[in-house]
Amino acid sequence: MRTREGSSLLAKTRRLFTAAGLESLIAPQDLVAIKLHWGEVGNLAYVAPPLVRTIVDIVKECGGKPFLTDANTLYRGGRRNAVDNLLTAFRNGFTLETAGAPVIIADGLRGMDYVKVPGEGKHFKTLKISSAIHYADALIVLSHFKGHLLTGFGGALKNLGMGCACPAGKQSMHSDLRPKVQEASCIGCGSCAEHCPTGAARIGDQGKAFIETEACIGCGDCTAVCPSGAIPVRWKTDGRVVQEKIAEYAKAALKGKEKKCGFLNFLMRISPDCDCLGWNDTPIAADVGILASRDPVAIDQASVDLVNQAPGLADSRLKNLSAADKFRDVTGVDWEPQLEHAERLGLGSRLYELVRVK
Repeated sequence: MRTREGSSLLAKTRRLFTAAGLESLIAPQDLVAIKLHWGEVGNLAYVAPPLVRTIVDIVKECGGKPFLTDANTLYRGGRRNAVDNLLTAFRNGFTLETAGAPVIIADGLRGMDYVKVPGEGKHFKTLKISSAIHYADALIVLSHFKGHLLTGFGGALKNLGMGCACPAGKQSMHSDLRPKVQEASCIGCGSCAEHCPTGAARIGDQGKAFIETEACIGCGDCTAVCPSGAIPVRWKTDGRVVQEKIAEYAKAALKGKEKKCGFLNFLMRISPDCDCLGWNDTPIAADVGILASRDPVAIDQASVDLVNQAPGLADSRLKNLSAADKFRDVTGVDWEPQLEHAERLGLGSRLYELVRVK
């Protein structure tokens, strides 16, 4: 992470991109999705716009046509729909003027613009991938590496899996439970019934929606489209299962461009929580640097190893500054299932060679 005159962090990012061979992924006229997380308003730990601009410039120099993208969220916050999502991106510094590329919300206005991809794992027959991700010619995934209360850490796999899914896909990863209507909040608009693929969601005689459990397939579309929040997210599933589902979604997000995807993990401001929060707590470890790879499994394994080797920071949420596993110390979560399942799916390998680029 040390810098000096003539060797800024921006210059190092450029050298790293080249050294990792990521320029070879981009052909002239390729529509290149740069997948990132621009954070909620109030969070300052996300990858900074000047670093993103460096990647944008490289893609342009390779003849590609880059765009910044992320999907709408499942929870209620500043990124629940495309309008709010764009405003959050702009407020956090990601505009055409600052980043040098347009910002496109990957799954459309209300999160309903997605493509069904056949499943290749044990949890899903079909997976719902945001259209802008699916139809892009190439994909560069920029991930701020940090802790996460559900997966232990968030890196390339989570950014790819959870981050490239539409809200209904996110719901299917978070829960195995069928949705229920809260009648007091229902306004009887019929949006759920209109979008339900099986007819399980209907409007009853009292003008309130209800969901026939036997016909419900748990797709989550009703939760995503309800304007009044009457069909809330049900956050219940086993932690290991969530991680395995994320790995399966990560594989689906790469469908059709497996050889045209690159990953950069930014091990800086290593906060204990996800950037979905409207704040970022004291980092749990000293800044490490930036990693690049074409293997999402290897880059996440290397990232967690390097964080665990880095000095722990006082006044952070670390209970033990010398903890061998910082993320487990902070979150209490076993983070290995996501890597194990991703490796089984053929997404990459946990074995890696670390090449240092100065």
